Amino acid sequence: MGGVCGRYAASRNPDDLVEEFEVERVEVRERLEPDYNVAPTKPVYAVLTRRSLELPEGSPAVRQLRVVSWGLVPSWAKDPSIGSRLINARMETLAEKPAFRRAFAKRRCLLPADGYYEWYAGSGVRGGAAVKKQPFYIHPKDGSSLAMAGLYEFWRAEHADPDDPLSWRWSTAVITTQAEDAVGLIHDRMPLMVERDRWVEWLDPTRSEPDELRELLVPAAPGLLDAYPVSTAVNNVRNNGPELVEPLAAEGADRTDEETLF
Repeated sequence: MGGVCGRYAASRNPDDLVEEFEVERVEVRERLEPDYNVAPTKPVYAVLTRRSLELPEGSPAVRQLRVVSWGLVPSWAKDPSIGSRLINARMETLAEKPAFRRAFAKRRCLLPADGYYEWYAGSGVRGGAAVKKQPFYIHPKDGSSLAMAGLYEFWRAEHADPDDPLSWRWSTAVITTQAEDAVGLIHDRMPLMVERDRWVEWLDPTRSEPDELRELLVPAAPGLLDAYPVSTAVNNVRNNGPELVEPLAAEGADRTDEETLF
């Protein structure tokens, strides 16, 4: 199977994220509305550790909450539209890929999510006709945020003022890994989650040794996530709202074998 992690839900407000992720500095100029259908190129919250660009040289690095766009734009890119194709970075190859190598060494982040969506194709055919893929919502069983491992980058148009903080575009990619057994029944890939006790090391910008960083990228243990089928309304990026993460009703729905996977 191929494919990528291309949608997730993120409804928590900055105050909640500051508390949950122990953020020291909020660099959010405009709050994002709760989004139950986050799609590539949208603005999203990211937690990262670095010296703020607005502070004097030599100031200590601090854990920040920022808004970035989903779809990584490398600093060398000629056109920022490349970001729409760089929404995911495969754990197995990100240290070698030119688009991700430098960010993996210096610019790692956490991307808070309520959960994410994957589409189950099944056999793809039933009764001689193609079957529409069934979306599933996958989220932590304990109701905590999903701390997805991410990379971030800066990009600036060639003639923009480099001293103007607003001239820099911040962007991100979600790191993906092989799915754990249960989730793998739906899709073979999943976002890589960073456990709380690894946050400090993962976000530390002074860590750059690839082998040491890889040791932090341990797939989540089986049993931490729950998954259930949801409405195909999530297929349309224009649809948004908490109803998208509601389980399909057991009665009155056109139930399929896919709904009994979990």
